[in-house]
Parts: sequence; C-alpha cells; structure tokens
Amino acid sequence: MASESHHKENLHNLQLEDEGQHRNPSEVKMSQIVLPCHANHCGELSIGQLLKWMDCTACLSAERHAGCPCVTASVDDIYFEHTIGVGQVVNIKAKVNRAFNSSMEVGIEVSCEDLYSGRHWRVCQAFATFVAKRTDANKVQLRQVVPCTHQEQVEHSLAAERRRMRLIHHDIMQDLLNNKTFQRSISEENHDEDEALPTERTRVESVELVLPPHANHQVNTFGGQIMAWMENVATIAASRLCHDHPTLRAIDMFHFRGPSQVGDRLVLKAIVNNTFKNSMEVGVCAEAYHGDEPLRHINSAFMTFEVLDEKGRPCPLPPIKPEPQEGQRRYQEALARKKIRLDRKYIISCKQTEVPLSVPWDTSNQVYLSYNNVSALKMLAAKNNWDLCSKKNNVSLYTVEESQSLCFRVEFEMEIPAQRAFILLSDISRRHEWDQHYTDPYVIALRSVALPSHPPTEEFHRGEVVCAGFTIYEVSKSVSKISYYNQASPEVLPYISTDIAGLSSSFYSIFCACRQYLLDNIISTSAFTPSAL
Repeated sequence: MASESHHKENLHNLQLEDEGQHRNPSEVKMSQIVLPCHANHCGELSIGQLLKWMDCTACLSAERHAGCPCVTASVDDIYFEHTIGVGQVVNIKAKVNRAFNSSMEVGIEVSCEDLYSGRHWRVCQAFATFVAKRTDANKVQLRQVVPCTHQEQVEHSLAAERRRMRLIHHDIMQDLLNNKTFQRSISEENHDEDEALPTERTRVESVELVLPPHANHQVNTFGGQIMAWMENVATIAASRLCHDHPTLRAIDMFHFRGPSQVGDRLVLKAIVNNTFKNSMEVGVCAEAYHGDEPLRHINSAFMTFEVLDEKGRPCPLPPIKPEPQEGQRRYQEALARKKIRLDRKYIISCKQTEVPLSVPWDTSNQVYLSYNNVSALKMLAAKNNWDLCSKKNNVSLYTVEESQSLCFRVEFEMEIPAQRAFILLSDISRRHEWDQHYTDPYVIALRSVALPSHPPTEEFHRGEVVCAGFTIYEVSKSVSKISYYNQASPEVLPYISTDIAGLSSSFYSIFCACRQYLLDNIISTSAFTPSAL
C-alpha cells in the first residue's frame, strides 16, 4: 500500500508535456570529454575517474538544495552497463529526490555520447546520500523537496523505501549468514584443492597522502577521490588473481564511516574474497591516520570484477583457497553478498517491463519485493491512458490493456481522513471484514511470488499479479479519494472479464463493503501511527 495524502490532486493529473518543460531546481549537469589521461590501458575511461566526476556532480546538487556544505554519507549499488572510450563524452545529471532531516538522497544518471555518430547510451545509475554540514553550531533542517512531475513523485516516494533498505542492510546480511539453509549450501561447496589459488597472493596495500587537490572546500577528502583510490588497489588485487586486465562491473552499497582531511595518510588494503565462476569479489578497506594517531576506519567497499575475452564474454575464473578465520569469514560473507546483490539487481534494478513473473521468494529478498511492488504501483498509478469501463454510485472501474498484462483500477471518494483510511486499509489482519475473496488474513503478497513448496506444473497455467495496492489522496481534510490498482498476467482475465465488461457487480460489491468498513471504523482510540510502506 502507498499513501500519497500529502500530494495535491492537480499533481496527479499532470500532463506529459509538463515533464519536458519542468526542470528540478536542484538539478546539476556535468559533461566531460574523455582524454588519454582519464583512461586505462584499454583506452577506456577509468571507473575511478568516473566515480570522482559522479561524486562532484552529486555534491553540487546536494549543496544547491541545502544552501550549505554537504558530505557524501553513502552510495547504493552501482552497476556499470557499458564502458566509455577516449574521445567520447560523459554526461552526468544529478538531482535531489528527497530530503529528510539533515540528509538527502541524490539520484545520479550517467550516459555516454559519441560525438561522431551522435549515438547516446546509458552507462549507470546511482543513488547517493549526502549530509548537510553547517560551519556554525546551528542544527541543519533541510527544506522538503516538492515533486512537480509524475517521475519526481515516483522517485520522491521510492526514496523513503531505499532509505529503509539502507538502514536494514546490515540486519539482512546477518540474518542470511545465520540462516541454516544458507550455511548448509556453503558447507556443501566442493572445490578441488589442487586448482584453488591462495588468496594471500592477491593482497594489496598502498598509501596515499591527501593533498589540497584531493579535498573539497571544507578541506575534507572527496568521497569520489577515496573511491578512485580504492578502485585502483582493487583492480591490482583482481589482476593478481587472473593475470589479466579485469573489468569492474559493480560496486556494492557502501557507507563512509568518518571523514578524512588534507594531510591525512590513507592506507588502502585490498584482497580477493571469493570467485564465482565468471566473476570475483574484491574487498577494499580505507583507513586514515595523521602523525602518531591510531588508524581510523574511513570506508569499506566490495567490488565485482569480470575478465572478458576478445568477444566481450566473461571468462571462467579459478576457485580460491581462503585463509583460516578472517579469510574464511570474508569468503562466506562474499557468498551472502552475492545472494543479496542478485536479489537487489533481479528485483529492483530491472525496468518494470522487464521484471519477470514468478519471482522466487525467501526471507532474504522480501524487502526488495516490497520495494519493487511500491515502485511498480507508483508507475501504474502514473499512467495517463486509463479507460473508464463502468461507473456505479461513484465507484468507477478503469482499465489499461497491454501486451503482457491487464491493469485495472477501482476508485471512489468518501468522507474519511486520508491518514485514517491508510491505517485501516494497511491492517491486513482485518481485510476479511470487507473482502470476501481474501480468505487468508495473515499472508499477503502484493505481487505474485514463487514458493519452493509449490513448483509450477505442466497441467496448470498460473495467473500472476505483477503488482497490487492502494493509493490514498487527500481531497480535503475530511474527504479522501481511494484507488485500488491491480496489474495481472493474461491468465487472470477469465476471472475478471465479466466485471470489466460490466456484466457483473462483484467489484462494486467488494468496494461497497470496503467503503462501509471504513465508515464503521472512522473513529478509533487506536494510537497506531502509519509509516511509509
């Protein structure tokens, strides 16, 4: 379920041409032509250099919104889809998606342009969190971002979901490591000891002196500069394993644990944690010290590399033999990160039209399934080609037919505060009070998932729900517009075709019952406060 009570109805009805006319006030663009000094041995832009440009652009966007200096706090997963060659142009666009108290999420889009052919292509997308830092002692309270287009509304809503995932990322990791099934899968792994390479030979340690060109106007080391140095030592570690030139494909979500200043010495350490047939994970740690003080942990990152053949296909990599204790811990955590990384990429990073049906479900990916459903629901609600099929006593049924799915929306207005409607409709344990088709009040999937206990069979064709849920708009202080959305595969059509054709009133009956349920429960002594789902 998603609540949009704070959005006005006129935002919901924005036309497509508004998207082209509007420019986010926090938006910053940077264009750089790739010179030989920016490139690696293959004539391709160094990822380290790209990270510096991305961090700089995002920081300028954050500071434009905050009106004061900002520092990089974290960056979500980055997947590099294409490389960039010498002579091509890198176009980077950054804008603030949402502001919280003193932090904000900045969305970053990177594309490449070939000046000779005029061709453009996407390189990567990233979401970075920046924290505003005032020079005086006053506490920072950022002004809220007001979304003005459909896409900005979507990103504004999803920014809260991404923030929730960042906060629980560590817990998800620990839960997976403690999962007995996962532990059993690790113990069953069998590598030929004769073929396995010791990880110790991949270990790299390097030191960098932080100079004024490496720092921002606050004399703090640029986050992008630190990431560039980390990428350098990670590449060396990966090269020592494969004896070739590896290609960086992804960087896992990472957090900056503390600042570094001009004059610091940064000690960078890297080692290959694990190999996965055609890829390897390299762990990198950055620590800082000044004079005789002890080392300070600045950042840790995990980078995925591949080795490509002449045709651009990933080459197989040898297994590794981890060191006892710490090496074994890194080995197991790398397996857990791979599982989480695939869940996030499979469920979140795909475009909504590319998300496959029958997404496998388990406890480690339920957070990402929730995120994906909210994202899909917001995309569904933003469609402007809904057709009105029927209307009865202010209950309207709309549909959108697509090649691979059928979408329908049932909508009505009633006198109930939006916040109260959100509380009642989000209480799944009470849904059976108004929905006769909802027989199990304690288990719900807001999109269809595949359970290992119920595999597909040839004699049955499964109908699946791609996404489903409510949006609640505040028409006035006492009136709400409530819309239910459902996007289903064609196999579901026989069960709802009579309603869509106007030959049945079961939808109408259910929503009359829903409306009555809300009316009966408008007043409550419950102190429950809703949170964004």
